[in-house]
Amino acid sequence: MARDLSEVRFLTVAEVADMMRVSRMTVYRLVHSGELPAIRFGRSFRVPESAVSQALDNHVADTA
Repeated sequence: MARDLSEVRFLTVAEVADMMRVSRMTVYRLVHSGELPAIRFGRSFRVPESAVSQALDNHVADTA
């Protein structure tokens, strides 16, 4: 099995927006397009912190 869920840190859309320095709407667009994986809890989304780090690393690598 993959990692235990207790080891995964989930971030809110607002936290992801702050980390990526984009608007919350941009984060929602990334989630809905599938570019950023997320889990839906009721009406809100939670994004694994590792997915945000990976997305940022990939973006920096693409622009370099």
